[in-house]
Amino acid sequence: MKKNITVILGDGIGPEVTEQSIKILNAVGEQFGHEFTYDYQLMGAIAIDKTGNPLPDATIESALKSDAVLFGAIGDPKYDNDPTAKVRPEQGLLKLRKSLQLFANIRPVITYPALNHLSPLKPEKMDGVDFVIFRELTGGIYFGEKKINEEKTEASDLCSYTQPEIERIAHLAFQYAGRPERRKKLTLVDKANVLETSRLWRKVVQDIAPSYPDIKVDYMFVDNASMQIIVNPKQFDVVLTENMFGDIISDEASVLSGSLGLLPSSSVGTGTTLFEPIHGSYPQAAGKDIANPIGSILSAAMMLEHFNMNEEAALVRKAVAWTLSQGFVSQDIDSVNNYGTSVIGDLIKDFIEQKIPADINKKSVELGKSTII
Repeated sequence: MKKNITVILGDGIGPEVTEQSIKILNAVGEQFGHEFTYDYQLMGAIAIDKTGNPLPDATIESALKSDAVLFGAIGDPKYDNDPTAKVRPEQGLLKLRKSLQLFANIRPVITYPALNHLSPLKPEKMDGVDFVIFRELTGGIYFGEKKINEEKTEASDLCSYTQPEIERIAHLAFQYAGRPERRKKLTLVDKANVLETSRLWRKVVQDIAPSYPDIKVDYMFVDNASMQIIVNPKQFDVVLTENMFGDIISDEASVLSGSLGLLPSSSVGTGTTLFEPIHGSYPQAAGKDIANPIGSILSAAMMLEHFNMNEEAALVRKAVAWTLSQGFVSQDIDSVNNYGTSVIGDLIKDFIEQKIPADINKKSVELGKSTII
């Protein structure tokens, strides 16, 4: 199978972690007879520096024509620290989402037994945690009408949703909950006791639910959901919610695994699907070969699944789990005994290529050798 992928390395650690994903995709292609071709394009601070535009037209054109987009990270301190900057890196990502009509952000939250000690929760609460958050991406308070009076003493942000906007992501979430590997449960997170928009969300989901008779649906206010993610995260399977609530609870849930660097995401819409790790650009680590590539590699696994390469995606996830279980982790996970970004990528690649021997010589790995001796 042949697939064309637009690669946007982005800023900070984006190029380093994405390089490892490309390494893994190439290994998968070699093992399974696929051909992946890559079109490298610019977005973010690097695009501003080179073109003056956070999202050049060429990047949009490439993304629209490709089978998927693999993205690294966005952001740079020189823009974060300048509130007067009129052109900012993040404008590129917002424009790309709009250009590709990406309306659903999908974030799996998975924990690994070998890393449970890193979670802020007790280890017994972490066993078996495996849920997915579906966050609406293009509506709600972030995109509503914004007002502020001349004296700057009163401001408002309009939260607005339409039935079709809710229906399209709700159908995606129901379909995902019906997958064989899921537990056939969907939780709508809202604030229907207060907000009209939440009451509309609840009505739309209730109207859709009979079309998915195998899926159990429950409803949870967002304040309770925020607490339940900490108290009993194992209860969740597929979580569906609006833009702002999704933004907040997905960041909350991301700490369960012990590191932001572990979690992938995809953004789905009517156009090309975008895959990216949830972490930021982490400029302090850029170029030091210390960043965690797992989030990006698992985003590539989500891409493989998007291509219906399910066996290939499962192998990548198995390789990641093996790497973590063996203690081959990056600095964000273990500040003392850690391995470089490229070494972790090489280990996962070697696992996929079946080059991992039964007797692992960690000393050779520590020396940065790409193949274990």
